[in-house]
Amino acid sequence: MSEAELVLRSTRVVTPDGIRAASVAVTGEKITAVLPHDTPVPAGARLEDVGDHVVLPGLVDTHVHVNDPGRTEWEGFWTATRAAAAGGITTLVDMPLNSIPPTTTVDHLRTKRAVAADKAHIDVGFWGGALPDNVKDLRPLHDAGVFGFKAFLSPSGVDEFPHLDQEQLARSLAEIAAFDGLLIVHAEDPHHLAAAPQQGGPRYSHFLASRPRDAEDTAIAALLAQAKRFDARVHVLHLSSSDALPLIAEARADGVRVTVETCPHYLTLTAEEVPDGASEFKCCPPIREAANQDLLWQALADGTVDCVVTDHSPSTADLKTDDFATAWGGIAGLQLSLPAMWTAARARGLGLEDVVRWMSARTARLVGLDARKGAVAPGHDADFAVLAPDETFTVDPAALQHRNRVTAYAGKTLYGVVKSTWLRGTRIVADGAFTEPKGQLLDRA
Repeated sequence: MSEAELVLRSTRVVTPDGIRAASVAVTGEKITAVLPHDTPVPAGARLEDVGDHVVLPGLVDTHVHVNDPGRTEWEGFWTATRAAAAGGITTLVDMPLNSIPPTTTVDHLRTKRAVAADKAHIDVGFWGGALPDNVKDLRPLHDAGVFGFKAFLSPSGVDEFPHLDQEQLARSLAEIAAFDGLLIVHAEDPHHLAAAPQQGGPRYSHFLASRPRDAEDTAIAALLAQAKRFDARVHVLHLSSSDALPLIAEARADGVRVTVETCPHYLTLTAEEVPDGASEFKCCPPIREAANQDLLWQALADGTVDCVVTDHSPSTADLKTDDFATAWGGIAGLQLSLPAMWTAARARGLGLEDVVRWMSARTARLVGLDARKGAVAPGHDADFAVLAPDETFTVDPAALQHRNRVTAYAGKTLYGVVKSTWLRGTRIVADGAFTEPKGQLLDRA
């Protein structure tokens, strides 16, 4: 404490050991101590006392589509990372698709990093992509620092990122397992999707029927079998079907190395409330019924589902038509993920420490950043979100920072106002005012 440059003090700090009054000492970019609330501030240190506002570790969002370069009119690093910072997110990992080129070779990764370098308001890492024809590129991408590899088991929605069939999945998984990498998978079975009714039009019920639960369940079962075959690490992306939970639990008990995420929109929005024609609610897999949502919450509580991420996947407003069959599928949620989750969690009797576990600690662990991200603890980066948990606000799309201000949360009243966000010891957002970009580009190592 005697060498501290900054002391961040609150009556409520979320630490790995629970919520307590504390003074958090920061030197340079690191937390050096978490001390009792009334510890004297050393000479020369700056005190920031946030009173009863809650100090959380900055959130770590491991599923974000920034789309830059190539589709920067959809989203870019400047706008995406501003939205993240405004929502208390201090680290994100960018998905390899929807940008052009996709992050599927080392040269493409260099292109992506060059675009992001001077635009990132928060720390940014990168996923690589696994395609039918790039098995030779997987190890070089791993060595170049990507955190793992994204694959689709059904069409991705963009031509430059084709999906893997089961034979191609096996080849990619065998290669990735050879260096103990991580494969993260959009798991929907293309045959079940093709067999489902495809009526199109504005009715949400028709769209929901076109993406049935058994498409997820079948694809997840096949992925788990392949993971067991190769003793590979796999991660199920954006789980929406509660029917797959017993499969996952059984596989994990059998020694399969599988982790699972879900998203705020599956936990806070329901099919019953989606208006016809409101394609701001469209995503794949889809938002399902309230009873399904209850089971996802139960799976979070019992650990079958590990973490919660946004799957922020925006587009230009013109692609969000009132025809669910042709509208772009993606929820834009970076800035609102923390208040949306906190609003739903508190209604279910859960605490901020639970939200932090799902959205910071476990996501940091997923990508191997848990030694420096995801906790208010000595030795970790001084990344914080300062939250007024009992204050509410009504979502106004015009107040959002992502490029195309379409949101499924428009008009909703949410608990939890982010008062400030800190990145490695520097306050980067305070009451809506931003500093210049200070984010670093992160490698897996």
